Amino acid sequence: MRAEAQAYADQINDALALLRRFLDWDRALRRLDELNNRVEDPKLWDDPKAAQEVMRERRRLDEAITATRAIETELSDTIELMEMAEAEGDDAMVDEGVATLAALAERAERDKVQALLAGEADANNAYIEVNAGAGGTESQDWAGILQRMYARWAERHGMKVELIDYHAGEQAGIKSATLMIRGENAYGHAKTESGVHRLVRISPYDSAARRHTSFASVWVYPEVDDDIDIEVLDKDLKIDTYRSSGAGGQHVNTTDSAVRITHIPTGIIVACQNQRSQHKNRAEAMKQLKARLYEQELQRREAEASAGYEAKTDIGWGHQIRSYVLQPYQLVKDLRTGVTSTSPSDVLDGDLDPFMAAALSQRVTGEKVEVEDVE
Repeated sequence: MRAEAQAYADQINDALALLRRFLDWDRALRRLDELNNRVEDPKLWDDPKAAQEVMRERRRLDEAITATRAIETELSDTIELMEMAEAEGDDAMVDEGVATLAALAERAERDKVQALLAGEADANNAYIEVNAGAGGTESQDWAGILQRMYARWAERHGMKVELIDYHAGEQAGIKSATLMIRGENAYGHAKTESGVHRLVRISPYDSAARRHTSFASVWVYPEVDDDIDIEVLDKDLKIDTYRSSGAGGQHVNTTDSAVRITHIPTGIIVACQNQRSQHKNRAEAMKQLKARLYEQELQRREAEASAGYEAKTDIGWGHQIRSYVLQPYQLVKDLRTGVTSTSPSDVLDGDLDPFMAAALSQRVTGEKVEVEDVE
């Protein structure tokens, strides 16, 4: 088989292996049989809420298993046809087989990512919080670029973006901002973006045109559903109000309606200023706080389930998850998975799917890749 065709086949087999491992294939088949039997029980709908949960789990498992089997069958059939075509010297048929494998590889990757979005909160909307690091204008400008990058990524996927909190930089960019991303599997896709992001470029703010390195941190956490009960005690809260400040227009008002809440036991701080009503800003800030506390619990469970593999291990200053180099060459490199892009302009315009997919896969395998940072 041609090298190109073999490469596609290997890619498909890798995706299938990851899917089977993630689903725990034999257990998934048994579980699907159990759910099918429950669906046939007329007493199931005596408890509508429980019935809906059963139907959701059944649909997810059925779709993942059906998609996996379909790809396996199509891969086997295509390879068999290609081998026959090669034996008969039918180059046109071989070319058609290569094209089929290429399309199948793309489909396998999409199905793999979709199946990996089965975490407890993956289907929820997401908050994306961006904070500038030390470095003044340079880091604040970089934080502003990241804020735009995530907004563009969300828009590419038809998601809605709402600016929840915004603190403008002193000369450019932002000190911090919080976005609410509303859309299907928003948190599931974006959750792997939490961490420190590093930028290397010739500074537009340096009259000597020297190269600067800037840092900004990103934190992603899910919106809490009404069904999720997170207890927050009043005695554990410090609540401050202040005057909103922002980019102008709807983001600015002239009353002390902005609200900042500090959760004393954990040190978590959230803020909201996008509403003119202090009451509404406080309600939104409380939603953010509960979301942060919930995300903290999800990370704890994930770390335990992964036998010590902690997704947040390298979240800290000086432990960046991704580097973006704009000069003297063009490269974006993920330091967890090794995924790279030679088009930073596309990445900064929201082309983040390859990085997110690789990081999701890594969460399943728990395998760390030795990756050297770029200069």
